Amino acid sequence: MASAILEMRDIIKEFSGVRALNGVDLCLREGEVMSLCGENGSGKSTLMKVLSGIYPTGEYQGEIRLDGQPYQVKNIKQAEHLGIAIIHQELALVKELTILENLFLGDEISQFGVLNHAAMYKQAKEMLARVGLTMSPDTPIIELGVGQQQLVEIAKALGKNARILILDEPTSSLTERETEVLLNIVKQLREEKVACVYISHKLNEVLEISDSVCVIRDGDHIGTRPAKDMTQDDIITMMVGRELTELFPREDHDIGEVVLSVSNANAWHASNRHIKLVNDVSFNIRAGEILGISGLVGAGRTELMQCIYGSYPAKHQVDVALNGEHFQASSPADALAHGIAMVPEDRKRHGIVPIMSVGSNITLAGLSEFGNWFGHLNEAKEHAEIDKAIAKLTVKTASPDLPIKSLSGGNQQKAILAKCLLLNPKVLILDEPTRGIDVGAKYEIYKLMFELVKQGVAIIMVSSELPEVLGISDRVLVMHEGKLKGNLANDGLTQEQVMDCALSE
Repeated sequence: MASAILEMRDIIKEFSGVRALNGVDLCLREGEVMSLCGENGSGKSTLMKVLSGIYPTGEYQGEIRLDGQPYQVKNIKQAEHLGIAIIHQELALVKELTILENLFLGDEISQFGVLNHAAMYKQAKEMLARVGLTMSPDTPIIELGVGQQQLVEIAKALGKNARILILDEPTSSLTERETEVLLNIVKQLREEKVACVYISHKLNEVLEISDSVCVIRDGDHIGTRPAKDMTQDDIITMMVGRELTELFPREDHDIGEVVLSVSNANAWHASNRHIKLVNDVSFNIRAGEILGISGLVGAGRTELMQCIYGSYPAKHQVDVALNGEHFQASSPADALAHGIAMVPEDRKRHGIVPIMSVGSNITLAGLSEFGNWFGHLNEAKEHAEIDKAIAKLTVKTASPDLPIKSLSGGNQQKAILAKCLLLNPKVLILDEPTRGIDVGAKYEIYKLMFELVKQGVAIIMVSSELPEVLGISDRVLVMHEGKLKGNLANDGLTQEQVMDCALSE
């Protein structure tokens, strides 16, 4: 058995007197792939931020040893110099720069004070090829899809010649093909004796790729076991402290009359108006119905939702009728005024205001509900609603006054949902609502969805996970290359039938 290259002992980390890590241990061996599992807010990312130098020595308690020697770093740069690199769940690329400029940002190759573009270009091509990307290194990041941007992040980390590579939800935005490329990269790194810490809520990936599984719950180290001895149910039980007898808790609910009709939706590419991303799509949804939208990444699902919600930034047209009243939302505020709310795909860019508090984010879209006759904010009423929303959606936060950027991704998602629900929408659009969220939080969101449809709310759910679409939806729309290819009742529907529909001529 390979020797341990990393030992983390009794790691304690506190925020405002609240313990995020409570004496966590971790031991990593050369060439080992260890998956780090736990619910959102359990402390996984915090532990890795300690290791990668984001929380430097002195800001936590406990001992870290690398190759048997005390490991003390003041910043990320020092950690990278010692061979530890991290890829965060939220992308950290500068979208106004090219791929090449992002790959070498802070590590430019120069000669006599002049940048050596030819050398960087050649090396960038090799780095991109390693993760299966074939585009020019001079391509601006802003022209790439989210999945391609994630692969650029991975290429950048691999270019640092890391001995220990930390991947935080690396496949949350990737297609199946891109995910396969990534998993093969991790397997190759194992052969090259690179150790990997793999954080993921996709337990099938965890069991496929891992040598060991370490589970953290509420800041406590629950246990580390060989992956070959575990099942998905074993991991879930360790994560949530109880068995989940059914991942998709379907509940009976009545479906009423048509509440929303969408006709002739079209959307054009922002920089090339000859390309249609949404091509003449029409559909409707009934009160109390969960309508799943399926299709490969790039099928036009998000763009279609943005057209309905008034947030698509380029040329588009659509006729929307809500309870028979025709309108076209000119902005999200217009859509909200008509009773349509949306949880966006990219929560960091479009769902939250990072520097504002958790509570302020929750009430941001509905501040008018907390005003009085004199135009003043009724803070007592606002705070009462915030506390109620946090309790209902089990948002894990030490205080509603903390900046929302301090929360885990899953708890940020719950706060966005809370914001939408305060508006009592007639139609709720959920674009990838469980991306990067643990199984326990997914279960809670599914339960909430069924609670809402029982109240007559119509829910449109865009998801790249076919098991989720089939496990939750009453009906499934299938899109491919901007076109609506199928409208299928979810009665014994299979993944194969959905994919056949998407790819049929």
